[in-house]
Amino acid sequence: MESAHAHRKDEHLALAEAEYRRQQPVSSLEQVRLIHQSLPEIKISDVSTTIRDAKFNFATPFYIEAMTGGSTRTGRINEQLAEAAKETGIAMAVGSQSVALKDPHAIETFTIARKVNPDGFIMANIGAGHTARSAQQVVEMIGANALEVHVNVAQEVVMPEGDQNFLWLDNIIDIIQTVSVPVIIKEVGFGMDAATIKKLYNCGAKYVNLGGRSGTNFAVIENRRYRDKDFNYDFLYDWGQTTAESLLEAQSLKQKPTIFATGGIQNPLDILKAQILGAKAVGIAGHFLHTTLQDGTAGLVNEITHWQQQLTELYALVGARSADDLVNVPYVLSTELQNYKNQRKL
Repeated sequence: MESAHAHRKDEHLALAEAEYRRQQPVSSLEQVRLIHQSLPEIKISDVSTTIRDAKFNFATPFYIEAMTGGSTRTGRINEQLAEAAKETGIAMAVGSQSVALKDPHAIETFTIARKVNPDGFIMANIGAGHTARSAQQVVEMIGANALEVHVNVAQEVVMPEGDQNFLWLDNIIDIIQTVSVPVIIKEVGFGMDAATIKKLYNCGAKYVNLGGRSGTNFAVIENRRYRDKDFNYDFLYDWGQTTAESLLEAQSLKQKPTIFATGGIQNPLDILKAQILGAKAVGIAGHFLHTTLQDGTAGLVNEITHWQQQLTELYALVGARSADDLVNVPYVLSTELQNYKNQRKL
């Protein structure tokens, strides 16, 4: 019999997919409009989407973001995701491994990713409330190339069994200074403001994933798990900054860590827009989970392969031979997004 923690993983999975099916997310990056150039003067064969980073050598600037692991069912999905990552050559992150620190039976639901994809780029995952020792444990558990440390205050507030202690900064500093692989500090769908990003940078964080609102919403998921109609948190369903807003927050900083983004990414154009707004790499969770559940591993491989080709074509469409050229791509913001930028003085 699986643990209560493992059961929670299954609940998260089922509710995330149900919410996706009920109301497919609309990316906040639709509020960014790229200006078409009729003479890009470029050959598609000259385009490279490879990431230039000493620690993250991705041939493709998007990856499978953290979702699953911890139960038998989610372990099987990690296996499918790893197979797709291997087939397409993209990176992937596993879901939070905290359950595997308490329940040895859960370990194999994460190690399956490395077993399936022995040479791939795989990211471990743990909450910011854990110690550096535990962080190193989850890295070694799957032979990870990097570690995501997730910060999820809003989720914990709504979660029935959620943490009540949010004194995490010292843990984060210790993890960054101690763990043997690069560390990404990652939000889980509520975005980040400039002050938070600056604080993390000043504490030594070299990589930050903004994890903006508009994708998988853990306020919704945890509230639906609670099932108490007289005591709910539906007023927090629009809490936080969107992915687009968070990217503008980061854009305003002169000194900042390398920025990753995730949250509501629905297609290759969203990836391109996120990169134009400053994201080095872009994670996709909900959309790839839905594709896997609906069409299996083969369906996900097909989707990723198409996205890789289409993103290369989009680079050419905006005249970019590499990600370095994306800074020159002109764009305009929706009235709502420009208003946000003005009020925030970004």
